Amino acid sequence: MKPQHTIIVKVGTSTLTGGTQRLSRPHMLEIIRQVIMLRADGYRVVIVSSGAMAAGRELLDFPSVPNHLPAKQMLSAVGQGHLMQVYSMLFDLYGVHIGQVLLTHGDLSDRTRYLNARNTLDTLLNYGIVPIVNENDTVAVEEIKVGDNDNLSAQIAVLLNAMMLILLTDQNGLYNHDPRSDHGAYLIPRVDAIDEQTYQLAGSSGSGLGVGGMVTKIQAAQLATRSGTKTVIANGRTQDVLIRLVAGEDLGTEFVPSVGHIESRKRWLLAEHSQATIRIDAGAARVLQEEGASLLPVGIRATETEFTRGAVVLVVDERGKALAKGLVNYSSDELERLRGHQSQEICDILGYTYGDEAIHRDNLVLM
Repeated sequence: MKPQHTIIVKVGTSTLTGGTQRLSRPHMLEIIRQVIMLRADGYRVVIVSSGAMAAGRELLDFPSVPNHLPAKQMLSAVGQGHLMQVYSMLFDLYGVHIGQVLLTHGDLSDRTRYLNARNTLDTLLNYGIVPIVNENDTVAVEEIKVGDNDNLSAQIAVLLNAMMLILLTDQNGLYNHDPRSDHGAYLIPRVDAIDEQTYQLAGSSGSGLGVGGMVTKIQAAQLATRSGTKTVIANGRTQDVLIRLVAGEDLGTEFVPSVGHIESRKRWLLAEHSQATIRIDAGAARVLQEEGASLLPVGIRATETEFTRGAVVLVVDERGKALAKGLVNYSSDELERLRGHQSQEICDILGYTYGDEAIHRDNLVLM
């Protein structure tokens, strides 16, 4: 992964529709044009897109439906395909392929599915494909009620260790008062720490099309900045907003990361309860401690207690001294078959591979 080159762009319903009742192809094309320009400059861009319900309403010619969950899920089911069709058509103007990725919070809270989602997104990006991520609204229950594509975008930023999360909306950023009712309200250009007062500044959604508001954007900013990702809330209709933000121009409201990427990951791993133990030999212990290397299967002596791929494990030396914690790429059953073997033998032994490392150094912290 290349965190220094990865940007997550969350596009709200109001941005996709241009403030109308329909998907605005010109507004969508303008965002896509900027994504193409960022890609040309070497950035990896993931789009987290709202708009499925708005697309469903448009496709069904704005039916009168009750405001309850099954109706919302019906609109999302109808609209998701339509939304992706429009994205595909517009990206195709630039000869760029897109990939649809539907997720729920459950996909990201389970470690195995978390790793699978990360690997899928990373592979799409490596092949030059733009992932279009959306909440799987047709099966989500609680998430759809709060417009959690904002928080989903922050989780994707954490997942990919992104350099920046950009939340595009119909407001210029976070104000000291609601600018729709208070003409004297002023924009807050920078937030160094998110606290209770920050949440008190948040207003509700005003477009009537989306199901989120400024509160969920602040929640997203809090999650992303705690993990080391700079976050900006900005107006999606500002000229060249993505290009200018990535270039460092002061637009919208910037939320400053509270930690660096590595430190954030170390804090999480150190705080996480170890589910099992891996015992390694003296050679592996030395390269872990002195060279900051990944843990390879060849250095593993034994696995203690069963665990699945993606588990947090404690790494100990031959005397039982704790050396590190990390996220494993293979289950205990797989590592029992792989231990003592070279990485190039993994595919021959298992018939597949999740990579050369038992624990990659990016997912490992020394004790």
